[in-house]
Amino acid sequence: MRNKGKITSWNPDKGFGFITPNKGGKRIFVHIKAFNSRTKEPKINQVVTYALSTDKQGRVCADNVTRLGEKLSKSNSKKQSSKTILCSVIFLLIVGISTFSGKVNILVFPLYMVASLLTFLIYAMDKSAAKRGGWRTQESTLHMLSLIGGWPGAAIAQQTLRHKSKKESFRIVFWFTVAINIGVFTWLQTPNGVIFSQSLIEKIM
Repeated sequence: MRNKGKITSWNPDKGFGFITPNKGGKRIFVHIKAFNSRTKEPKINQVVTYALSTDKQGRVCADNVTRLGEKLSKSNSKKQSSKTILCSVIFLLIVGISTFSGKVNILVFPLYMVASLLTFLIYAMDKSAAKRGGWRTQESTLHMLSLIGGWPGAAIAQQTLRHKSKKESFRIVFWFTVAINIGVFTWLQTPNGVIFSQSLIEKIM
């Protein structure tokens, strides 16, 4: 989603400033690296459009900023975003096919779908809380949700909501949980995995 505002503060020595949204609310931090064109120095009262993102500390900031009259460039990050979303959808399709073909327990696909939807909603709530300055969801909780099967929803949320998509330390742990989850899903299709999942579900039921 693109937002519109004006640059109301800029420090040329440090290369950052603030944007005041047209719709009102708190000023948005913006760094020179967020501009599509970095050759032009931003100016006070300059009209810009931007996307909302978060920095390494989880604070809301502007990203992919364009000045009035500039065209929004199709960056490599957008291509990467599309690939991430596509991979997430393909994985869910694979889970669905494996489930309905009998390779894994019939409850596996619904569990993945519920976990992914729940994770996406929690990411959306955390993004909203970050914008309001409200209570935030702990990163350990987000990682746990990814680990138990909600990572497709997390990956889609990161790219569509532009939340938790740049903090390197978070991304490293996130992809580690993805690797573990995919490994467990693969193991569940082995004879020992099938027996384990059936016995586990019988105990729960």
